[in-house]
Amino acid sequence: MQAFDFTEKVAIVTGGGGGIGRAASITLSENGAKVVVVDLSEEAGLLTVNKIKENGGEAKFVKADVTKEDDIKNYVQKTIDSYGKINIFLNNAGWEGKIMPLIDYPTEVFDQLMSINVRGVFLGLKHVLPHMIEQKSGAVVNTASGAGLLATPNMVAYGASKHAVLGMTKTAGVEVAPHGVRVNAVCPGVVNTAMMRSIESGFGQGDSAAAETARKQLEATTPDGRYAEPQEIANLMMYLVSDLSSHITGQELVIDGGAILI
Repeated sequence: MQAFDFTEKVAIVTGGGGGIGRAASITLSENGAKVVVVDLSEEAGLLTVNKIKENGGEAKFVKADVTKEDDIKNYVQKTIDSYGKINIFLNNAGWEGKIMPLIDYPTEVFDQLMSINVRGVFLGLKHVLPHMIEQKSGAVVNTASGAGLLATPNMVAYGASKHAVLGMTKTAGVEVAPHGVRVNAVCPGVVNTAMMRSIESGFGQGDSAAAETARKQLEATTPDGRYAEPQEIANLMMYLVSDLSSHITGQELVIDGGAILI
């Protein structure tokens, strides 16, 4: 039995080749949506598309660097050319950057991360929302983070970028609500993905034993004692783009096993 009904809906998922993006893309398809998977990695993006097709779903891959406006215009236009509309947009692509104190943080890495995590989200909204406004319907979920709500020692760029994503979510949510369009954000805590493996390695300074210790420490700071699985984040995204959340916009929903409460 389907938990949601996205029959005849068209969805774009950026970062669709990664852990959360792949889980969300597959779940959208399982519930009836046609999915445009966007990723910088052709290999990862096509793997998601192939998994969807193996399950009998319909999906297309579009390669894009979300820091480049022409690439964003391209994935939007290819979606319109293929399906004529955009009902759901998971603005999910992101990067964790480096793990180091603010005073040591490389300026070029800061700029690169902000370009991916902030400019990429902004440009996605800028070019997808006009289509939703025109059709007077649509739902967007931006992937933020618990790092957008708290201090992030040794991850200054990542934390700053996710604070910015929440600011854009609130602004966009207010601006487009009169047009029947909703914009919300999810704020995951630690999630069992390749990104977290990179973060653990960063905290462990490349030492595998230290990385495992970092993971155990992160798990211990979560009241339910574990990382989330990508599917759990995808499930929350499904709720936010479904009609079940029809009066929710401009909000951030935290999914972190209670970590933000302590």
